[in-house]
Amino acid sequence: MPNRLADAISPYLRSHADNPVDWFGWGEDAFIEARERDVPVLVSIGYSTCHWCHVMARESFSDPAIAEYLNAHFVSIKVDREEHPDVDASYLAAASAFVEGLGWPLNVFVTPDGQAFHAGTYFPPVAIAAHPSFRAVLTAVAEAWQTRRAEVTAGAGRVAELLADSARELASGAARSAAGGQPGSEALDRAVAELVGYEDPRFGGFGGAPKFPVAPALSFLLGHGNALDGDGPSLALRTLKIMGASPLRDPIEGGFFRYAVNRDWSDPHYERMLYDNAQLLSLYTRAWMLSGQPWARQVAEKIARFLCDVMQLPGGGFASAQDSESTVDGRRVEGGYYALEQSERSKQTPPALDEKVLTGWNSLAIQALARAGFAFDQPDLVAAARRAADYLHAHHERADGTLVRASVDGRTSTAKATLEDYGMYSRGLLELALVTGDVTYATRARHLLDSTLPAATDTPIFRPPHGADPVLSRQGLVSTIDPSEGAYPSGLSASADAALLVHRLTGDDRYRRAAQASLGLVADLAPARPLAYGAVLRLFDEVNAPIEQLVIVSPDQPGRNDRAPASPYPVTLQDLARRHLAGVVASVSESQARAFSAAGFDLFAARTAPSGQPTAYLCRDFVCQLPVTDPAKLPPFDATAVLLGQIGAEERQTVRPHKH
Repeated sequence: MPNRLADAISPYLRSHADNPVDWFGWGEDAFIEARERDVPVLVSIGYSTCHWCHVMARESFSDPAIAEYLNAHFVSIKVDREEHPDVDASYLAAASAFVEGLGWPLNVFVTPDGQAFHAGTYFPPVAIAAHPSFRAVLTAVAEAWQTRRAEVTAGAGRVAELLADSARELASGAARSAAGGQPGSEALDRAVAELVGYEDPRFGGFGGAPKFPVAPALSFLLGHGNALDGDGPSLALRTLKIMGASPLRDPIEGGFFRYAVNRDWSDPHYERMLYDNAQLLSLYTRAWMLSGQPWARQVAEKIARFLCDVMQLPGGGFASAQDSESTVDGRRVEGGYYALEQSERSKQTPPALDEKVLTGWNSLAIQALARAGFAFDQPDLVAAARRAADYLHAHHERADGTLVRASVDGRTSTAKATLEDYGMYSRGLLELALVTGDVTYATRARHLLDSTLPAATDTPIFRPPHGADPVLSRQGLVSTIDPSEGAYPSGLSASADAALLVHRLTGDDRYRRAAQASLGLVADLAPARPLAYGAVLRLFDEVNAPIEQLVIVSPDQPGRNDRAPASPYPVTLQDLARRHLAGVVASVSESQARAFSAAGFDLFAARTAPSGQPTAYLCRDFVCQLPVTDPAKLPPFDATAVLLGQIGAEERQTVRPHKH
């Protein structure tokens, strides 16, 4: 039996390489084999840090008798959902048409043409309560295929038709969205009110059990109005404070676990995902910027340390996740490592990392670390973001301008990059450009974003430049437009986020139009399902709000023997910028401003520091106030007056003394 998984990029696939199952990786070969043998296909989808994936691998896929039956009656495909999110999304959508409550491992039985007709999650080797044994499931599916073929294929065809109808409806919505149908402030207020109604009044968070961080929804709430006493920010701050002190977060290393089984946040599932922690770092940083609360900064800094100390790999990229299981005192257990005190942990081997570097997820970390490093004045966090961006530039950007989805130790996956990779990478690079003043990051971001937009169309909807996965396309199972959101933003919302920022930097209206048209695909759906479309709702809020841009321009660095002039103010413009919640906050030198301007980022045109002091340019809807050097003389915007008072109270003992 050939071992097709031994050299796979994915650590998850390699962990199944020694199974007695005759696994195929994702590709056309498996379906050709199934058609030649006239047998159904098992598409088994999971990921490296999934606890129940490990359990099923040990119990069922390692069982020689089960494997023998599986090999005789099926063609089996093993898929890493993180390497192939489009495959996972397509089969999850298909399976959800006839099975509720799906998760991972996701085991979908499909025809040789890829149409799903049965599915489930964890199947034990022996029946347990509501879970039938895996052998019984395999036997029933094989018998149905052999004796009731017409019924099976008819049912699979109906599911495929439903999915095709849904894709056509979404595509037709693209044309409608060009007319600019966006939810107004009243609809967004109702979405906030609905989330307030979901709040668990006793333990915080949303709903009962299980409890998830739902970072996109919290991001929408935190930014809805940017006022501390508003319903949205108040709910977000309450939830973040509770989560930060709950069992969902490891207090020693600082990272958050994926979710909690119980309503009181206890009994977490112990895998720690890069996308969760990157988004939560952004949230806690913004919570501190808005409220000035010490707990928000403390949690943010601990998450940042977890990302840099645990998740960042020697090459600069970030691992996609850390396992829930590890070996403690010779015994393989889930979560046992996290029950230990710090001194005891040092004697154990930490849970393994899934060292697969994903473009999109790494970009969430780049964005979060760059802004946190600026907000907290911690250059090492910005440096960590730059290392990750430089790794992606070296290993994930192809010569033809397309992106790589995943790599491990510099080896790149053949999986096609998805729209989330393009959107998240563009947004992360833009954030890094604003924090470092390095225009090359911004020009790369704009180029990548441009590649996702059609050259000439009335409905500029973001799409991956190389199309959808070819196997899924041949099977008619995928749309290149996928607005669905889960635990992190969709490719559509990530691209719209990046485009809105490029619009604010360049004034080029085609980016705003593209963002609004793309968001318009879910303009009717998102306000009614705020837990599922938090990232989209946050962007609708941004579209509805005035555009604010704050640029701080500092004199170019003095010569080696000269000293930069000391600020005459107890609270500097940089101090204020670190807490500013505007849509654009940039800190650049005069030469960097010239470079941005020359590259077409018109916000930076003619931005200088004429008096030799850092100078602030505050703009609203592209109309800029006169430049100022005294923070107290900035016109009122956002919570400037409040922030000046907070910063003065918090940092009076640490900022430089007033110079007369």
